[in-house]
Amino acid sequence: MDEQVYHIPALLPEVLEALDVRPGGTYVDVTYGGGGHSNAILERLDAGGHLYSFDQDEDAVNRAVTDPRFTIVYSNFRYLKNFMRYYGVDGVDGVLADLGVSFHHFDDSDRGFSFRFDSPLDMRMNRKSEHTAQWLLANYDRDALARIFTLYGELKQGRRIADAIVKARESGEEISTSSQLTELVSRFLSPKKEKKELAMVYQALRIEVNHEMDALERMLTHALEVLKPGGRLAVITYHSLEDRMVKNFMKTGNFEGKVEKDFFGVVNTPFKVLTNKPIVPSDEEVERNPRSRSAKLRVAQKK
Repeated sequence: MDEQVYHIPALLPEVLEALDVRPGGTYVDVTYGGGGHSNAILERLDAGGHLYSFDQDEDAVNRAVTDPRFTIVYSNFRYLKNFMRYYGVDGVDGVLADLGVSFHHFDDSDRGFSFRFDSPLDMRMNRKSEHTAQWLLANYDRDALARIFTLYGELKQGRRIADAIVKARESGEEISTSSQLTELVSRFLSPKKEKKELAMVYQALRIEVNHEMDALERMLTHALEVLKPGGRLAVITYHSLEDRMVKNFMKTGNFEGKVEKDFFGVVNTPFKVLTNKPIVPSDEEVERNPRSRSAKLRVAQKK
């Protein structure tokens, strides 16, 4: 499959500048995907450098490049520190995370990530994971569903959608395909914003199925531990919940955004933030790659 079809890396020049890749350095791309960012980092490494890339999707792992300077890790990035220890890596010079979903996932009609196809509601990044979106819709109670759609989808009508799902399954109605889900929730969406709000419904389910927020929190915590002093953390987010978490962590070292001071009133933070405002795609990039529209890159350097 063509690299351009599989995935187009967002903010590529900006990412390379953010990481300040040194030829002999050690780097981690925790979201290999189509390999766009990883390949560009590899091009800047010499024989003494090394790149470790994570992906939990077998399709992505099978497409990974073969290079003595490169190691593909078939795992969720929540285990970043564990695998660095396994490979005997004492510290890394940069960690990159592009939290976007690959084109491949949206465009694969069998995966259930998109409402554009009538497909089984799977949505697992790792197809060896136990629970699909279909299972979630069949088993979560009303409050749990409402929380998902309100928090992860940022939908004002999240509780009404949850009510409709519970009533549908209580009446014996099956919700196992994207077309069934879309038909069920569409009546609660604004006609003018239907596609956008449908995307938010699917986003919410995907985040829950893959435990993305918990994984992100653990990965960021691990990144702080594995980075060398002076090492850089670069994260591309695509929705406000992720961006808020990354912003707070880079600014304060915690996810609540609480500024902590020592006994003498000195603020102690583990990072120097290098982007007071997030870096966003240019108009030219958005025109070339519309799916990059909501991308936000934040960068910080470990003190």
